[in-house]
Amino acid sequence: MILDILSWISIAIGVFFTLVGGIGLIRMPDLFSRMHPAGILDSTGAGFLLLGFLLQADDWLVAVKLVLIFVFLLFTSPVATHALAHAALLDGLKPWTKARKKDPEQ
Repeated sequence: MILDILSWISIAIGVFFTLVGGIGLIRMPDLFSRMHPAGILDSTGAGFLLLGFLLQADDWLVAVKLVLIFVFLLFTSPVATHALAHAALLDGLKPWTKARKKDPEQ
């Protein structure tokens, strides 16, 4: 019973962070600002969801697979975010600032 409660709490926290990250992706003004909620969505949201699923896993093979998915996310999310930011900078995309908002020619 305690394991079920902890599992559902973890899943609820994961859903909360996933929703907040999704809203952040819509509300942020540029690519560089959107990378932060995307990182929260990947690491925190998916991490808590996977933890909740791990607590519900009956088979050890399922548990190992969930842990491997989490480890894969921990390595791929920061690398993908860095590659995206680096490619955007090399392409000439400038980060959003308040000065750029007032003067569209900058």
